[in-house]
Amino acid sequence: MKFTASQLAKMIDHQLSPEELGNALTMAGFELEEILDAQPEPILDVNIMANRGDAASLLGMAREAAGSLPEAALTELMTRSAARPAASDAAAPDIRALTRVDIEADDCTRYACRIFRNVQNGPSPAWLQKELEQMGQRPISLLVDLTNYVMLEQGQPLHAFDLDKLSEKRIVVRYARPEETITTLDGEERTLQPHHMVIADAERAIAVAGVMGGLETEVSESTEWCLLESAHFRPRSVRRTRKELGLNTEASWRFERHVDPEITAFALDRFAELYQEITGHSPEPGVIDERRSTEEPRQVIARLDRAERLLGFEIDPDEALHRLHRLGFGARRNGVRITVDVPSWRADVLREEDVIEDLGRTLGYDRIPSVLPEGSTELGGLQGREAMIESLRQEALRCGFHQMVSHTLGGEHPLDSADESVRVRSPHSPDMALLRGSHWPRLADALRVNGWGDLRVFEVGRTHHATGEVRRLALAACGRTEAPSWRNTKPGGFGFFEMKGVIERLLERAGAPAAFRASADPRLHPTRQAEIWAGDHPVGLIGEIHPDLAVSLGWAAGLKRPEGSWSLAEINLEALPLGESRGYQGVSRLPALGRDIAVLTPLSLPFQQVEAAIRNAAGPWLESLRLFDVYEGPGVEAGWQSWALALQWRHPERSLTDAEGNQMRDAVVQALESLGAKLR
Repeated sequence: MKFTASQLAKMIDHQLSPEELGNALTMAGFELEEILDAQPEPILDVNIMANRGDAASLLGMAREAAGSLPEAALTELMTRSAARPAASDAAAPDIRALTRVDIEADDCTRYACRIFRNVQNGPSPAWLQKELEQMGQRPISLLVDLTNYVMLEQGQPLHAFDLDKLSEKRIVVRYARPEETITTLDGEERTLQPHHMVIADAERAIAVAGVMGGLETEVSESTEWCLLESAHFRPRSVRRTRKELGLNTEASWRFERHVDPEITAFALDRFAELYQEITGHSPEPGVIDERRSTEEPRQVIARLDRAERLLGFEIDPDEALHRLHRLGFGARRNGVRITVDVPSWRADVLREEDVIEDLGRTLGYDRIPSVLPEGSTELGGLQGREAMIESLRQEALRCGFHQMVSHTLGGEHPLDSADESVRVRSPHSPDMALLRGSHWPRLADALRVNGWGDLRVFEVGRTHHATGEVRRLALAACGRTEAPSWRNTKPGGFGFFEMKGVIERLLERAGAPAAFRASADPRLHPTRQAEIWAGDHPVGLIGEIHPDLAVSLGWAAGLKRPEGSWSLAEINLEALPLGESRGYQGVSRLPALGRDIAVLTPLSLPFQQVEAAIRNAAGPWLESLRLFDVYEGPGVEAGWQSWALALQWRHPERSLTDAEGNQMRDAVVQALESLGAKLR
């Protein structure tokens, strides 16, 4: 907002220099950007906050200055503007014979207009041109300049139509018709959408409501009859239309940030007053003022004791009331409680803290004492689920995986989640049309573009679904499990069982031991996939890519290598139960006792069931259980397989005897036989 100290003096009788005035406004929360050195006096350029559209005028700046300068007198213009009286001849019926106004759009809450006959629309007088230039506007013609001047002075955008160019001399506020077009004042023809609000006559759109007028009905030097518009539009409608049409105007800037709905008629009178002073002509009697809705007056209760706690200094109750009155609030006190009537132009004041902020601004931020903070500080760090997620991330790094961060947006992908995809409303391209429903597509693409090397990658982040967002940890690996060496010249590939071991280690770290159940996801190999469970809940999926899918995607090269297999896993971190973190357990000084067991089991018996039976039967001193050999073939009955297991026990306080070892081994064998296994 640009203005001079003398322009503001028309509203409030101050004796401040531009520097002093700029400092006062800065301390009130409206930062002085710069003081422009101009003739005949400096121009202040003040930043207006996004939620304070009411301040984007001389009237608004004067209110703020009045709050910070409690002794400065208010001028007659300021008093009239603040009162916002209705037009004195509003009831005159003559205007109804000249025009008609119909409001059909819900986003227009008020529409008022006046009629001017035999208008003079030549160049503006020198004083008006000078003041407009000082406030950053280019003079055009008298009618246009006066609409801009009233907007800058009062904060209410106005628009002048040539009444003779309106079909049936009607005004209709409606939404655009399908494929309707309008040529705006900048000479561009624009196609409107059905949700765009327009000002129309009986036949066509003549202005984009709250944004810009139409070229066909603009006033010119030949204009004889002028219809002057003053309206109130809902901010959201104007903002959406302005963004979609790519138009930025002074009017739309104000309407988007809320214009006082009660100043609509007064702005017309202010225009008429200035027009009469310049030309000697008055408008036609009467004002059409149509309302669709009115805002209910708001009241806010503010407590002085709470204000003192938040601001940190004592507040004189009478001074607090005086400052609020200067800002235009109705305020009355009952003890420490102040009941505040919020004026119609302050859409930003909704709660007690907003009133306290105004008290702090006007009483002076310099009153807030500089004190050191008091109280105890809590130990920092992550807690709960966030700590668990961080521990999983660290464990994945220790397992040799590299973390990657991919874009949330992507295109359609065969590895997408089976859930309904969440589409972007206006994507820039097909490759950015969907919010990711799984991390697998990005991880798989990372493996592909890196040539299916010996890679292990993971990502922690949010995936998006029709039911909401979920944080997930996903892993992908391909290539060899280790680099070749003289001891192992042909290391195996990183397949299902290798990934299963990683998942077991991760969930063990989280305090939620993993279990696995059969699954049937079409993206994965039918016999090399499983559902991941933690406790009684499914939390994810693990498996190798389906070979047919790899071939169809051109990824078969990753499978044709000797060690060619690549596996995927994904865990729902929100569904993962919070387990207890493991504490440190010292290294025992006592020896361990081991036993090896070889058993024959049916191929249909899952190892998970065997492991659970062994742990239940082995007793509390079982330290480790390791499957070190699996065999099926010659010497083993068809439909059966041979498993070799190494068990190790250790007592925390004494050495175990061979007899105890044999007893525990026999208990394990008995448990296995109950599952149908045979001791070899």
